[in-house]
Amino acid sequence: MKGLNSINTGTKDMRYIEKKGRWVALLITLLGLGLLFLLMAFSITKGAVKIPLTSVWDSLFRFDESNIHHLIILDIRIPRVIASALVGAGFAVAGAIMQGITRNPMADSGLLGINAGAGFALSICFAFFPGMQYIQIILFSFLGAAFGTALVNGITSLRGGESTPMRLVLVGAAVTALLSSLSQGIALCFNVAQNIMFWTVGGVAGSNWEQIKIIFPWIMGALIGAIILSRYISILSLGEEVAKGLGLNTAMINILSSIMVLILAGASVSVVGAVGFIGLMVPHLSRYIVGLDYRNIIPVSAVLGGILVVVADLGARTLRPPVEIPIGSLIALVGVPFFLYLARKERGAV
Repeated sequence: MKGLNSINTGTKDMRYIEKKGRWVALLITLLGLGLLFLLMAFSITKGAVKIPLTSVWDSLFRFDESNIHHLIILDIRIPRVIASALVGAGFAVAGAIMQGITRNPMADSGLLGINAGAGFALSICFAFFPGMQYIQIILFSFLGAAFGTALVNGITSLRGGESTPMRLVLVGAAVTALLSSLSQGIALCFNVAQNIMFWTVGGVAGSNWEQIKIIFPWIMGALIGAIILSRYISILSLGEEVAKGLGLNTAMINILSSIMVLILAGASVSVVGAVGFIGLMVPHLSRYIVGLDYRNIIPVSAVLGGILVVVADLGARTLRPPVEIPIGSLIALVGVPFFLYLARKERGAV
């Protein structure tokens, strides 16, 4: 009886901790959304042309097409900050899903060949199909992301045995270098280097309402799908055998989760380019704040990823106006040291 009472007490404690974690995650998500909207509003006013916040309000409710500030706000600044928030959430949640289903703390779409695969597909579009519509470019990005993933997983499996985090990262780095080199070769041979370079360094300067209209349902649908799958990703993160023992259809969850990753990463790369480290850093920060439950990690990662890219874009426009610094370079300043820190922790797993 004493042992049974201890088990019941432990179960109640676990349920209390889980419930508390959900409330903390909900609070952080709501506060993060509030902060994200404030940063987006602030970002709209900054840049080569400084615009007062009152003009932002007027452009939304009393638009004057003869006012240059109103045109800048509606045609350039607002699509730009919306694109930043969307791709930040996309990259962050893609990384969180990858880390959960592979149980690899160093998983990230930028490190495992997904971004490079999407970029390679974009280079083919620019070189051989210059008149493609944007929706077709996005579909090519999905195919390229899938190709990069298949290439990394295929090469990793050739050696046999269990795939360690460091082995996946090393193969991903090699595949990324290969696909990036091929993209640059295509750019030089077919004189589309300027277009490819924009996607290589990363940036949302060219974002417009047409792109937002197309990527919004893709990214939001994948984010909702990731939240629906989050409970099963939490179980899968405990290990394949444990998940199967609990009756989970691991093959189906892996397939559905991979589809969400390809949609999120492919759509994001089609807008901002091959920006790395967002999906690496943000999920780790989310786990540190809300624990190991992916029902909490995924929504928090989406909000924090959006905040990170909006802040990076703000820095890209304001650090050295009118010259813009690539977003990928700014994020790499933080991402590279973080990657080296994780690599040092995982060095014994090679």
